[in-house]
Amino acid sequence: MDLSIDFDQLEGTMLAGVRMVAFIVIAPPFAYKAFPGTVKAMLAMGLAVAVAPRAAAGYHALGTGAFIVALLVELAVGLGLGFLVYLVFAAVQSAGALVDLFGGFTLAQAYDPQSQVNGAQFTRLFEMTSLALLFASGGYELIIGGLARSFDAVPLDGAFSLSSPVQAMVTGTTQMFLSSLQIAGPLVVVLFLSDIGLGLLTRVAPALNALQLGYPIKIGLTVMFAGALFMALPGVVSSLTGDAVTLLTGGR
Repeated sequence: MDLSIDFDQLEGTMLAGVRMVAFIVIAPPFAYKAFPGTVKAMLAMGLAVAVAPRAAAGYHALGTGAFIVALLVELAVGLGLGFLVYLVFAAVQSAGALVDLFGGFTLAQAYDPQSQVNGAQFTRLFEMTSLALLFASGGYELIIGGLARSFDAVPLDGAFSLSSPVQAMVTGTTQMFLSSLQIAGPLVVVLFLSDIGLGLLTRVAPALNALQLGYPIKIGLTVMFAGALFMALPGVVSSLTGDAVTLLTGGR
């Protein structure tokens, strides 16, 4: 019995697998440490086999040196795409950090080894909520679909300009800060105005020492108005998912 191996298809699948593995290692929600590494590797290989007919179309086997270079390129591309998605969803974490900072929760800062988030209560709570919303809403499927379409923007055997990834990272970083301010902005303004009010009250009645009441008042305001932020998080995560898919596909 003759066994024929299509080395073009095999190499293309391997290169696609490298991009998938590098992406899953760094991109949310797949980078969550609670997911076993074996599951991540199986998911990456399964996705590589699924996209191989599309990604490896027209691909031709390379020599040893060129293939090693191609592996490194795909590793860099996968890490870059994963970092772009991480930047987009880091807006939710940054919004939680702003709430912790202005609400006085930063004294309870701790490191979560599973999500690899170093922050106080709202930082970690926002991170876990966005992760749950990604799976509950099917946003992770859109991210996987965007990753599959990234082979059209950055093919396995095609050259691409370095200006596009750099521009995408600049855009993603800017969007992260803007989105975090949009998410946490209303509550931050309320907490800032409460600080101003307490300062004015201290100037009017120094004996009252109103600044001692600052922490319980700000914590109460934060807990009271945080519900409004959680009501808006599903729409925020949906919008961020669309932005992540746009970055993955190069705007296609």
